[in-house]
Amino acid sequence: MADVTYYVAMPFLQDDTGSPVAGAAEECQSSSGALRRAEALSHGAGCVGAVAFSRTGDPMVGEFSDAQLLRKFGQVPDDLSGL
Repeated sequence: MADVTYYVAMPFLQDDTGSPVAGAAEECQSSSGALRRAEALSHGAGCVGAVAFSRTGDPMVGEFSDAQLLRKFGQVPDDLSGL
């Protein structure tokens, strides 16, 4: 199967210590859709920020490249290597 690119918007919430933690990621249909959704999520109740990113790979094999950050909104961790 050919490589597929997934576009994702993911909000960040605060834990009990006030540190940002990732919320539930949402798949979007395009990079612009992920950007719009991440910006909207960053303004949602309980959210401190959000990111839009993409990942490309072969879902049949389960191999994906590292996530490519599209944009950060609000307060998100500097280290997003866990995406």
